[in-house]
Amino acid sequence: MARSVRPDPLDPGAKVPALRYRSAFDGYRPNAEVEVGAWKDANDTVHRIGGWRAYAREASQADAAASPPANPASGPAAKPAGHAHH
Repeated sequence: MARSVRPDPLDPGAKVPALRYRSAFDGYRPNAEVEVGAWKDANDTVHRIGGWRAYAREASQADAAASPPANPASGPAAKPAGHAHH
């Protein structure tokens, strides 16, 4: 198997492969225009469902559903059996 020899980075005359530029925007597709509703209608909808409190309630319900309920201790923990005789 032939090993490729890397060019010496300190040699300004060393043969190196040509630099190929590829823009980060190659293949970019602009977002399609979406019809935006009237801001007054959007504000009325938010007011009708309860304003920012409705969104806060939704967010806190999602967190509460994700975390398991806490199990309170039913009494003092039993003392472990000792190994004093070993």
